[in-house]
Amino acid sequence: MQKQSWLSKIMFFFNIVLAVLTFLAYLLPFLAPKAFPFLSVLTLIMPLFLILNFFFFVYWVLQLKRQMLLSGILLLLGITFINRFYKFSETNLPKETSDFKVMSYNVRLFNIYEWLPKNDVPEQISKLIRTESPDILCLQDFTDNVSADFNQFPYSYVNLNGEKLKYGQAIYSNYKIINKGEIEFPGSFNNAIFADVLKGKDTIRVYSIHLQSVKISADINEKIDEAKSKFIMKRLSLAFGKQQQQSEIIREHFENCPYPKIICSDLNNSAFSYVYRTIKGEMKDAFEEGGTGFGKSYNFKYYPARIDFILVDNVIEVKQFTAIDTFFQSDHFPQIARLNF
Repeated sequence: MQKQSWLSKIMFFFNIVLAVLTFLAYLLPFLAPKAFPFLSVLTLIMPLFLILNFFFFVYWVLQLKRQMLLSGILLLLGITFINRFYKFSETNLPKETSDFKVMSYNVRLFNIYEWLPKNDVPEQISKLIRTESPDILCLQDFTDNVSADFNQFPYSYVNLNGEKLKYGQAIYSNYKIINKGEIEFPGSFNNAIFADVLKGKDTIRVYSIHLQSVKISADINEKIDEAKSKFIMKRLSLAFGKQQQQSEIIREHFENCPYPKIICSDLNNSAFSYVYRTIKGEMKDAFEEGGTGFGKSYNFKYYPARIDFILVDNVIEVKQFTAIDTFFQSDHFPQIARLNF
């Protein structure tokens, strides 16, 4: 019994530490990353905190201990956060002729630098897009220096920068583009672009957003010593600070938008972050509305990272959402939403 008592004390100590970190992570979407750059890292591992709190809750319940209240209350406080990283059931509403499909995908320059041991990535991505047949397609980390074919779309807005390699973003559409533009980010190669598309008598503004990358390797087998750890933390802090500035610029641009909005984005941050909250505002997250499972959008081994999002204004209905996490032609996965007014 004495041994069990010590075990309980040790477990409860770790439970308290986890509870403090989880509560801090709950507050971070409301706190500017520039003010708390190191704490902002906690938003990236919020799903892990929620899972661990659930295990602690079950651990204490099985022992009929009142310590279960600590994690239990935290899980109740974070009930809205749970829906952001895992959906238990999907939405698949009946198809109508007025439905339209939107696809967002960070194509990682179509593997032009051969990060993947494949030589047909542009062709495979083109094939997938033809199969899925979206009405609106937004591509981040795009380049036209490859053999990818998007001739099925009658309208497009391609925004590229660079000298030797032209790269940037692209919006392709089956609907006429009547206006387009770029939102520049100070001191960054990233940006946002938008296109106003005419669907019947309705005009929709489509944004493709690519926020500052943290530029951290996704290889969990990479050896991380103290110096590497400090370097990673510094890089994350700088990236989160820039993301804050970029998200606030975008939010200001939204305020002058006269049309319903669809946001296709690689935010390089989680659904628990300040930048997600700033950009999302009162809009709907297509994954939360129609997805299922983890909605994994980034190929990080053993961890269901969701950093790519499709957001829509409230006048737009999300009828279905899919993240194709079996399509390994980039370090990101395609996001697809079937929508309707």
